[in-house]
Amino acid sequence: MIYDVRHVTTYEYGSTVTFSHCALRLLPNDAPGQTVLSSELSVDPEPSQIEERICFFGNRVTSLTISAEHQELIVTARTSLEIDRAPAPAPDSTLSFEAVREQAFDTESLDKDSPAHFLHPSRFVPRFQPAADYAKTCFLDGRPVLAGAVELMRRIRADFKYDTKATVVSTPIWEAFEKRRGVCQDFAHIMIAGLRGLGLPAAYVSGYIRTIPPPGKKRLEGADAMHAWVSVWCGGDAGWIDLDPTNSMMIGNDHIVLAKGRDYADISPVAGIILGTSEQDVDVQVDVVPREPAEV
Repeated sequence: MIYDVRHVTTYEYGSTVTFSHCALRLLPNDAPGQTVLSSELSVDPEPSQIEERICFFGNRVTSLTISAEHQELIVTARTSLEIDRAPAPAPDSTLSFEAVREQAFDTESLDKDSPAHFLHPSRFVPRFQPAADYAKTCFLDGRPVLAGAVELMRRIRADFKYDTKATVVSTPIWEAFEKRRGVCQDFAHIMIAGLRGLGLPAAYVSGYIRTIPPPGKKRLEGADAMHAWVSVWCGGDAGWIDLDPTNSMMIGNDHIVLAKGRDYADISPVAGIILGTSEQDVDVQVDVVPREPAEV
């Protein structure tokens, strides 16, 4: 499947901003089952400086500086990708979670995909015992790690209500857990906290998911949104496997990976500083459009 993605972020400020410095994580990389065909980033007003680098976790980061006065900032990312993922292994075919935990703590690798980086508390996923206790019921002695993770994913989908008004980006994990409400970011952080609390490596993944309109209805421009899910390390042979607790599904060809890190703080799409007003309105519009097959 080939997708064309357009991601537009518009900032409107309460007064004139005289200087902006931003780090953008809006351009995806090649990944297993994912090939970037083209990508471009446009910024209005035009930056005085712009450069791209690859962060420790392998994500593309664009740093830019805007010196001109402005009251509006528009960042547009356009990407075309081909997605063709191999099916995930059967959940019961993976190693026991105890064996995976032992492998993770014994690993000597420190490369970007090493499970060692995803075992310990992070900024948005602190040590949180209630989440570990919640996850523990899915991992009876000897349970295959992916089978337990899938059950945890399904349990979160059943027990938590998707509610865009219940939380904001800065809402702490304990609050979303107690409310049993939130959005994809909250559900991913809660699942990660539960897995790490059991000694299992888990990462935060940001990206997009294709939305399919009801029969007979046209898809609305800008109706798609950024999404977040969890990647679980299932041992040296199976590697990292992605699960979407918001939709209770294993990742397939409807998901597009943008960035991966320990939690949202590692992969926030736009971060930076401005000189000027603290008042701002943010509007994000995302289109994920499957490309029509070429006529023969």
